[in-house]
Amino acid sequence: MQDNYAKLVKENLEKVFGGNLDELAANLPAEKSGNTLVFQAFGEECRVSPDGIALGGKPPESILGLLVSLYALQVTSEPCLYEPFRAFKELPDSMPYAGAFMTHTQQVLEPHVAKLENRVAQITAAFNIDSVPPSEGGDFSFRLQPLPKIWLEFICYLPDDDFPAAVTCLYSQNAHRFLTTDALADVGEYTVKKIIAAL
Repeated sequence: MQDNYAKLVKENLEKVFGGNLDELAANLPAEKSGNTLVFQAFGEECRVSPDGIALGGKPPESILGLLVSLYALQVTSEPCLYEPFRAFKELPDSMPYAGAFMTHTQQVLEPHVAKLENRVAQITAAFNIDSVPPSEGGDFSFRLQPLPKIWLEFICYLPDDDFPAAVTCLYSQNAHRFLTTDALADVGEYTVKKIIAAL
């Protein structure tokens, strides 16, 4: 993790663990093991403690640690509302991030759509702890749970003679209650990176 991210994560964790740990575990939700909170994030076991964050047993790369720390800091007791799923542009203050979201979350996945169709079950099994009603739409679609109260829906269209492949990524109805919109854009981008790595 880069130094600037590590500094922000450290500051966030100081705030996170300055509060009531039982309340935080219920809000995430997470299992409490001593002063460590354990939950699933981005398809891997995530362990959050005052000393840092481990994802899949290792310090997370790049911005993933920051996203986990922000989620722990911003999550509320409000339950996740899945439907109706919302387009990124419907999230509050999304306009400054809309172009990057389209490029880094939707268009980057389009070249992989044909291969992805046969791997959906494997990828959803890795990401999803809770069950959610199956997605419908496109040539195929699926829902992933990158963080416990945040769901993404991917609606995929296979290429044909007239149109190239296309992907639309939607967010669970109240995802903005648990992370700011810029962080939600990054959740989409890094979830897609994990999908592509799995392919």
